Amino acid sequence: MKSVLLDTHAWAWTLTSDVRLSLRAVGAINNADHVYLSPISFFEIGQKLRLGKWDEMIPYANDLVHIFENQGGKIADLDAEICLSASRMDWIHRDPFDRLICATAIKLNLPLISCDTIFDSIATRVW
Repeated sequence: MKSVLLDTHAWAWTLTSDVRLSLRAVGAINNADHVYLSPISFFEIGQKLRLGKWDEMIPYANDLVHIFENQGGKIADLDAEICLSASRMDWIHRDPFDRLICATAIKLNLPLISCDTIFDSIATRVW
């Protein structure tokens, strides 16, 4: 696999060494030439922290972008085309974060590293 896009939780789980990160996902990340993350993932983490829903991420909260860049990751573009595509997808899933991440994976033609099976009907998912 040349490049992959990480779902928000997949990247977060790399930081916290979460056992829920599958061996296949770890292998895909480790073997990728480029690991991408949508900028919406930073917003998602920040929102969940603000709402008190992701305490495991508190130690990383003030330095998320630098942490990802120091890991060698690349932040994917989030442009008007992706936003429009996400809003117009014929997909039952309503979560705006997931819709934007999925639209990014589709536009960049990248497999999505995610445990969420909801993506299976619309994107290539690795887990």
